[in-house]
Formats: sequence, C-alpha cells, structure tokens
Amino acid sequence: MRRTASGKRNGNAREDGNAMLSIRKIGVIGRTYRHLNRYRQILAVLFKYGFGNLVELLRIDQYLEIGLQVIARKRSEPAERLSGAERVRLAIEDLGPTYIKLGQVLSTRPDLVPPEFVAELARLQDRVPPFPFTEVRRILAAEFSVAPEEIFTRIDEVPLASASIGQVHRAILPDGEAVAVKIQRPGIERLIEVDLEIMLHLATLMQRHIEELSVHRPVRIVEEFARTLEKELDYTIEAASMERVARHFFNDPTVYIPKVFHAASTRRVLTSEYVEGIKISQTEQLEAAGLDRRLITARGADIVLKQVFQHGFFHADPHPGNLFVLPDNVICLVDFGMMGTVERSTREKFVELVDSVVRRDETGTARAFLRLTEWDQEPETGGFERDVADFLDRHLYKPLGEIQLGRLLQHLLELAARHRLRIPADLFLMLKALSTVEGVALVLDPEFDMIARCAPFIRSVLLARFAPQRISEDLFQLATELLEFARQFPRDLGAIARHLRQQKLVLRLEHGGLDNWLATHDQTSNRIAFSIVIAALIIGSALIVISEIPPLLYGISLIGIIGFLAAALMGIWLGKAPADWQLKNALLAIKS
Repeated sequence: MRRTASGKRNGNAREDGNAMLSIRKIGVIGRTYRHLNRYRQILAVLFKYGFGNLVELLRIDQYLEIGLQVIARKRSEPAERLSGAERVRLAIEDLGPTYIKLGQVLSTRPDLVPPEFVAELARLQDRVPPFPFTEVRRILAAEFSVAPEEIFTRIDEVPLASASIGQVHRAILPDGEAVAVKIQRPGIERLIEVDLEIMLHLATLMQRHIEELSVHRPVRIVEEFARTLEKELDYTIEAASMERVARHFFNDPTVYIPKVFHAASTRRVLTSEYVEGIKISQTEQLEAAGLDRRLITARGADIVLKQVFQHGFFHADPHPGNLFVLPDNVICLVDFGMMGTVERSTREKFVELVDSVVRRDETGTARAFLRLTEWDQEPETGGFERDVADFLDRHLYKPLGEIQLGRLLQHLLELAARHRLRIPADLFLMLKALSTVEGVALVLDPEFDMIARCAPFIRSVLLARFAPQRISEDLFQLATELLEFARQFPRDLGAIARHLRQQKLVLRLEHGGLDNWLATHDQTSNRIAFSIVIAALIIGSALIVISEIPPLLYGISLIGIIGFLAAALMGIWLGKAPADWQLKNALLAIKS
C-alpha cells in the first residue's frame, strides 16, 4: 500500500551542488556594516518592545555607523502590559522569517532558554502573505530550465498554504496525477544570509559585553542555527526524510506517507503526492464521514510511539495541521521539514527513567535523570533527590489515567532548569512530539491515556536489551573496544615516556570559577581604598580648621569646610554604592 518514490519524468531535475548559504561570508563583519537599512529595522523593533537597554549594553554605536537618534526609542503602550516572554515572541514575529525560525529552534532548546520562554516561543507562527504566481512560474522555469507547462499540465494560481520559507500549490502531472508542489519563496536565501550576518554580529557583541549571556556561547548558537536553516532550505533533505519514514511503515496499512516525485523536485521545489483528507482536529467532519475517533486516536499515538521507540527517527512536529485522516481511519502524515533522531542508548536511558518513575523509586529516578541530561556541575544529591520526590508526588501518586504527559514535561523542564541541567535537543524534541500527540489525542478522545499507551513500547525496549542477538552484539562491541584499547595503550605510554625524556611534557592548569571571586575582591579593595581616602580627607580637613588656615569664613577655614563637604559627598556616594555592587554580585552568581 505504501508508495515511496517514483519519477514520471527523466532528466529535467537540475543538479545544484552549490551551498545554500554563504557560511564563510557570515563571519566577515567589519566596523562599518553593509546592511544598514535592515539593521535599523531590527533596532527599531527592539526599542518598540522595550529592549533598548540591550542595545545600550551591546554598545552598538561603537561598531556601527548608525544614527540611533533617528530610531524611535519609545516602547509601545501595549508592550508595557506584556511579560518579557510575550514581548520577545512579538518582537521575533515582527523581525521576519529568519528570526521566527530561530525562535522555533530555541523553543526546542530548554537548555538555553527558561521554561516560560520555551512555552511562549512554541506559539510562534510563520504564516505570511503568498508571493505572486508570476514568481512561481519564474522559479519553476529557472529550476527545471524548461517552461512549467512541460513539468505540470496545470498548476493552481491560488496556493494551498503559504509560510515564511515557501508556499504550496496544487498541480497536475502529464499522466494526470494530482500533486502538491512546495516552492521556495523568492529571495529568501539572500534575506536569511543578511539576517544571519546581523545575528552573528549581535551574538559576538553579546558574548563580548554581557557576561551572563556569554556562558551560553551565542556565537556557536548562531552558527548551529545557520546549519539548521541550510538543511531546511534544501528540499531534497525533506524528500529523503519522507521516503525514510515511508520505508519504516511500508507494511503498515494504517499509515500513509505521500510519495515523492524526484523528476519534478529540486533543492528549491518539492513535488509530492496530493492527498485528500480530513484534518485530524476536525472532529465534526470525522464523525460525518463515519470515521472512528477512538481508533484514529489510538493509531495516531502508535505512529509516533513506533517512530520514537522502534525506529529512532520521528516526525518532530505532529500538530493537527500535519495529520490527516483518510478513508478506513488511515493516518496520513505531511510536512517532514522538522525531524528528530534519538539513538538507541538515549531511548534506553529514557525507558530507565520512566521505569524508575513508575516504580516510584526516587533515588533511581534521580540517577536516571542525571544520565539523560548534561551539566557543568553535578547537582547536590540531597536537594536534587528531594525535588525529584516532590516531582513524583505531584504526578505519580494518583490514578494513571489522570496523569498528563504535557504537564509532566513542563514540570520536568522546571526541575532541570532549577538544577542547571541541560536536556539534549533531540531528547526534548522526542518529549515534545509525545506531548503534542497527547494533546491531539485528548481532543479526539478525552478519556485517552497516553501513559498506558506507552507501556507496551517501553516494555519492548526493556526486554530488547536481554535478547540473545543484542547480548552477542554488545559483547562483540565490548571485545572490539578492549582490543583497540590494548593496542593503543602501549603506544600512548611510549609517547608519554618520550615526552618526559625530551622534557616536552607540559602540565596545564586552568583555574575555574575565579573570575567572580577576583571581581568581588577588586570591588572590596576599591571600597577599602575609597574609605581610607574619605577618612584622610576628614582628618586633614579637621587639622586645617583647627589651624585656622586662611581664607576664613566666619572664623572657620574655607579650605577645611570644602574638605568636609567633599568627604560628606563621597560618603553618601559610598553608602549608595552597595546596591550596585549587590546587583553585580547577583548577576555574577547567576552566571556561575
């Protein structure tokens, strides 16, 4: 039943091996910026939503010849009433497709942004007005080097959907088959390249001037984001993902994946089978068509659970707009632009976590959670286990049917953020996909129990570790690694001995965590020195007054009076200074 790939034409697809984005150019940024108009737009949006202090902290005037005085610095009145996370989301939506995509990527990175920002960024929408049909024809002609009529006998002028990267049109192939043609928005590569250059420049300034953000290495984040966007701009990668998922479900009659037409696809055009179906969230239409909502719910959940626990390659954005129902309660998946991969070892660690949670083993849950996450400093055991126990109390000591995976995920993120644990991006994508499917399932069937549905898949992963073939594979891998270690270890010892004889062995020590202490020490030393100066000024002024050194004012030395006034002003300033220093120490504590 599954049809994975077939081309109806030969030789028309244009091969394009050039890089989609000029990554090397992104790093070349001078003091006089090349994209002043776009930079002004970005800064105006930041001021509009109340982020003017960020612009000042970055000291942009030092690096760019932009007259910030011409940019409105006033925050809009609606922004005054919004939370910081809401203002960030609205600003990103105003900034356009590149920043929307960045926000969507960051919404999958709870290791980089706080939970409240993760939830808000997940609401980002990239629906934009469609581009003209004349541009559609021009792009098709350029991609295939022939008139569009030679590829498609008909193509609808009104698009089915329009987003920031591209839009989709319904078309007919010469053999009469209906297809959906996704066409990349004109000029989007150039716009993204300009935005990435500006984004990298801002990230460089953040890393240089804002210590609290430098720990997250914003420059590396932008570089990783550029690589992610480069993949999303290449539709051949999405086509490969569709075919890979289709192979996984080839013998499953409950799942349908549209086939890809390679002869009518390029890096900027993706042609796939057009499928008529009912959106999975349209419950009234499902019932009118005589479809079984409970069966659809169970099948939809099983699709994602199989992808996660059996295939390790899953649709990372299974929202209602990407899930359609065909006759006989068959589930059809579309839009494979965002996919996730989870390795076998990660799946097994996650299953260990779930198993510990179900057994209400607080110590085991804490250990399993630490094995799944990353950290710079391991959390204090007692406090972490107490928080894990509280987490179990909130979710597990009640009937399984009342446990919601989405709420459990939110509290899990809060627990990780509290102890500065980083959840790997692919693991978070997996949890988010499971949570999204649960939300869709509860709309169709309010009594659906996602935890119970997961149970057989979790048991299969646990049992798979004890299968004879798996044990033999693990033993063979262990033997191979031990053999490689036995071969390499004598060479390493010989290299160390050779460096010792040649006096080339260098021991490097790096002092970690001293920056905060040194900063506090400098501040304390400055206060002490300032206090000594004030005391000396008071004593000297007193001696001058007693000695009646002229000029005199009402019999009192004027120089002495000036000295006392100066000492008083300096004392008042010193009395107010601790508030600033306390703020700096708090920021340093956040960084550490």
